[in-house]
Formats: sequence, C-alpha cells, structure tokens
Amino acid sequence: MWLDRLSAHSTSNSPAATPSGNRSFSPAPNRRPYLTPGPQRPGLNPRSSSLSLLSPNSSSSSLPLAAARVPNGSGLRVQINSSPPADVPEPSKVLEDLLGGPPKRALPDDQTESPQQRPEEVVADIEFGDLSLQAFAQGEVDHPKRPSHVHTRSTESIEEYGKAKDKFEDLHRSVAACDEVLKSVEMYLQGFQSDLGAVSAEIQILQDRSSSLTTRLENRKVVEKLLGPAVEDISISPAVVRKISEGPVDEGFPKALQELEKRSKAVEAKAKGGPNIKALDDLRPLLEDLTNKAVERIRDYIVAQIKALRSPSINAQIIQQQGFLKYKELYAFLARHQRKLADELCQAYINTMRWYYLHHFSKYHEALQKMKLHAIDQHDAMGNESAPKRSGTKVPTMPHEAFSIGRRLDLLKSSTNNALTLHVLEEDKATHYLELPFHTYNLALIDNASFEYTFLTSYFAPAQSYQSLNRTFNQIFEPTFSLGQTLTRSLIDTSLDALGILLCVRLTQHFAFELQRRKVAAVESYINATNMLLWPRFQQVMDAHCKSIQALTASLPGRPAAGSSLLGGPSSSASAAAAADQSTAPVALTQRFANFLHGVLALSAEAADDEPVSHSLVRLRGEYEAYLVKRSKGIAENRKKTRFLFNNASLVGTILEGTSGRLADEMRAHFAELRDQHGDGA
Repeated sequence: MWLDRLSAHSTSNSPAATPSGNRSFSPAPNRRPYLTPGPQRPGLNPRSSSLSLLSPNSSSSSLPLAAARVPNGSGLRVQINSSPPADVPEPSKVLEDLLGGPPKRALPDDQTESPQQRPEEVVADIEFGDLSLQAFAQGEVDHPKRPSHVHTRSTESIEEYGKAKDKFEDLHRSVAACDEVLKSVEMYLQGFQSDLGAVSAEIQILQDRSSSLTTRLENRKVVEKLLGPAVEDISISPAVVRKISEGPVDEGFPKALQELEKRSKAVEAKAKGGPNIKALDDLRPLLEDLTNKAVERIRDYIVAQIKALRSPSINAQIIQQQGFLKYKELYAFLARHQRKLADELCQAYINTMRWYYLHHFSKYHEALQKMKLHAIDQHDAMGNESAPKRSGTKVPTMPHEAFSIGRRLDLLKSSTNNALTLHVLEEDKATHYLELPFHTYNLALIDNASFEYTFLTSYFAPAQSYQSLNRTFNQIFEPTFSLGQTLTRSLIDTSLDALGILLCVRLTQHFAFELQRRKVAAVESYINATNMLLWPRFQQVMDAHCKSIQALTASLPGRPAAGSSLLGGPSSSASAAAAADQSTAPVALTQRFANFLHGVLALSAEAADDEPVSHSLVRLRGEYEAYLVKRSKGIAENRKKTRFLFNNASLVGTILEGTSGRLADEMRAHFAELRDQHGDGA
C-alpha cells in the first residue's frame, strides 16, 4: 500500500528513526515549499520564542523545544515572511479523510494492544494519476484491487493514527498558535522595518544638516576671525554698563571707567579714520549716555566726600586716603569729560579744606597763646649788671637762664619730637621758652601741609599743572600760614631772648630741609616769610645787647677812683667800693657774655658764611672787650690790671671749650690769643 511505501521510504531516508509502534509518521502532504525558513533578518534570534508547540498549557516550553519533539519525518518549517497558499486544504481534514474519520482515543493504560508486525511486503509504487491525495482517498477513481496484506496494514495504520489523534490535535493547535505568534511577530518586524526606514531617513537628514551646520560653522569662524577684533574694540559688555550705571563705587568702578574710555576712543578713531559705518553711528549715542551717567555718579560721589570733610571731629586724612586717593581715577575721568564741573568740584574742595585747616589751627593757636612763657625783656639785657624789680608787678617770675643754652638745645637735636596735641596743651601748666610753642605749631603745620601737598599732586595732578597745584595749595593754606606768622610775631616782638630766636631760626632751617626731602616746594614761601621775621628780630636783640654794654661801659670812670664803683650802682661804703674796683676776678658780665657766646656758637655749628650771626658776634665781642679795657683802667696797679684781663679772657676761653664749627674755632682762637697776650704781661 502507499502508506507502507511512505513508511518504508521515510525509514530508508532517516537512519536514526526506529519503527516503533508508539511513534507514527504523518501522511500529511509536505508543506515544505511554503514552510521552509527564509533568510533571517539581522538581530532576530529564531530560538527566542517561548511558545509551546505541544500544549497550550505548557508555557514553560520554548518553540524550538516543541519543534524538536516533532517526529523526524515531519517537514514542518516556520517561515516568517510567507503563509500557506489559499488553495491548499487543511492538513487535519486531509488526514481525517484518509483515516476514515477522526482518530480514536488511545486505550487506557490497563488495556494493551499487541504490537503490530510490519507487513512483509509494502507497495512501493501507487499510481495516483491526475488525482489529488484527497480525491484519491475518497475513491473517486477506481482503484485496483489491493492485496489483503495491504488492506490489513492500512487498517492498522488507521487505528494507530486514531490513537494519536490527540497528539495531532495538540500539534495542530500548536501550529495554529505558532502561526498567530508569527503573524504578530511579522507585523512587529514589518513595523520595526518601517521604523528603521524612518530612522534611516532621519539619520540621513541629520547627516545633511550636520554637514550644512559644519559648513556654516567654518564660514562663521572665518568671519569671526576677521570681524572679532573689530567688534571687540568697539563693543562694551553689559557688566561694565551695569557697574557704571547701578553698581557701587568700589575697586571695580575705576576699571569700568577705563573700559568705557577705551571703547570710546576706539569708536572715535574708527569714525575719523574710516568710512561711515552704521554700527558706529548706532553705538556712539549709547557711549555718550553711559559717559554722562558716569560723570553724574562721580559728581555725586565727590560731593558726598567733600561734605564728609565738614563733619565735626572728622579726620580729614582718613577721608582723603579712603575716599579720594583710593579712587583718584574718578576725578581724572571727570576732568577729561567735564572740565568745568571738575574745576567747580576742585574749588569746593579748596574752600572746604581752607576752612578745615583754619578752624583746627585757630584752636591750636589759642591753646599755644595760653602757654606760660619765660619773660625775657629789656630788663634781661646783657649790660644790666643788676636787674631792677619790674614795675607794676607783684607776681614772682619763674627763674630762667636768659644767656645759657642748657637743655634748650635738645629740642633741635632730637628727631623724635612730635607736635603736642590740643588736649595736652590745654592741661599743661609748666613754663616754657618761646621756641616750644613755635616748634609745636610749625611742626604740626609742616606735617599737615606735606600731606596735603602730596594729596593734591596725587589726586589733581593728571588734570592740573604744577603751577595750578601750587596755586591750589596756597589758596588752602594761606590763612593758616598767616596765623603761623602771627604766632611768631607774638612770640618774638617783645622778647630779648636772642638764643630762643636763633633756636627758632635753626628749627625753621630744619623744617626747610625736611620739606626738601619730602619734595614739598609749595611751603617754601612760608619758610622764607618766617625767616624774614626771625632774622631781623635777632639782629634787633643783638643790637639791644650791644647798646646795653655800651651804656655800661659809658658809666665806668676813665681813671682809678676810690669812691666810684665800676659797676655804676650805689655802694654801701666807700671802702667796699674801692676794694671791688681793685679786684682781678672775672666780672659778672664775663660770665653772661661767655654763656651767651657759647649758646650762639652751639646753635651755629653748621652756619653758613653769609649769615648775620658772625657779624653780630664780632660786634658784641668788640663791645665786651671795650668794657674790659675801660674797666681795667680803674685798677691802679698794672700787674692787677693785666691779671684782670687775663682772668676774664681765660674764663671765656674755658666756657667756649667743647663748641664746634668754623665760627667757634675763630672765637676760641681769638680769646686764646688775648689770654696769652695778657698772660705774658702778668
């Protein structure tokens, strides 16, 4: 029979298959033409399905495993992209027609059937003619009479297929489920393929767009390389604009002004040196508005600082350092863009500081005027042998040394002396010489003037010339300088303290040297004016001492007289006066003259040749020697007369020891010669 032949053919083609009664082969037509798997798509794993081909309930079995359990003779293959032809009948119906009805149920386990033996002969060739398998099975043609053993084998095969009906039904359901799954997979893959096509198209679009952007970027870089420097020269950042218009005045404000000026200069240069550019015309009004805003803010800031200087108990130097010098670029910017406004603010500053210094130094002057000073007047002239009581005063005067320099020289030699504060002056009850208030006032004045001049040259120098700065400085300190000259006059006009006046002269010279060291030439006029007050007064005092010695000399007798006194004063008895006239001891005038000469020489150690000190000392020395000569004429004995002159010259030379300087060497040499001259005669 043809089934036996089919079985034999399958057996011969599959060596690994064994003719078992429990495993039968499907007689269904071969579906290989449309179930053969085609080329798989990339990335799709044919073994990735988890659906079972055996049972709908067996979800843990995978599709490849279920397919593996199909008999070897089965030609089932899954092709994703193909489906069975429409004119082919359902395989299950063909099997039912061939078997004569649906397969029978398998016998229970307790019922067994004897295994069937393979027929001895199997028809190897069956003629179907032009009929299909279904038509052939339905017997539409006349079949030749089959042998009995073929019929017996066919009956056995039908029974076997009936027993395996459930398996085939499960297989059918599994195949149907696989078809559904594969259809959904096919739809998914078709959608995925379309998505891939869309993505591919988008990628192509992105590639084209990227190429376009790259080209545009390269072109922009070329343009930026050419236009970047030009745009950078004329553009200004929003941060700078915000800083100038709204930001606080701090360390960043001057930098913003510099940036603004830099951009403004670049715009002006391009506008003058090149063609008319629309961008420059649009930018110029904005820069002008920003410049005007900067000028307005600088004006408000400087006005606020000037008002702060008028506050009570304010230290002007702190305002000048923290408020003005720290941001000195602001005034320079204002002077470049608004010259008239800058001059007005400068004049306001001048008026404020003029009032400030005059106000504080007036208080200082009043406190110095209240200091107690030693009164050295005409009663302390060198020629007055006995100072009479001052008329009209009952208050005892403080003891003082009108002709001895003493420790007064320390004020000149010490470099650590500072100006006394106003509080100290108000509480000071001691008595001083005139050089102390002079030194205190002028030291404070020099310090403040030096700082102010340095401030003016640092703050206003970019906008003003050297001559303008000097005029500004003089306008500020003119009343203060006048107040200092008034103080100097009040100290020296009624005083015969030549040492104090000469000490003030030396202090003034030291002030001049210090001003030169500080490079403050604007105070030179005040120094010269002070010297013009001190030197004439020193000459007047020296003249007063010379005249007093002349008067004393004129009062001496020209010859020895027992009843006369060389001192020119009344005597208690004629014998005492006569004894004093014949004494060879140095007179009191010699002591005063030598101390005074020592003080002057100590103050003139570094004196120049053109100073009037040497001429005044030579004149005073001449008057003193004339007095000694006339005094010696009152001594009767020549030996005592010579001895008298020798003792006085020796005392002067001894006191002058230790002095230095050219003038001191001349004086010591002169009195040594005079001493030696009278010593030889003695």
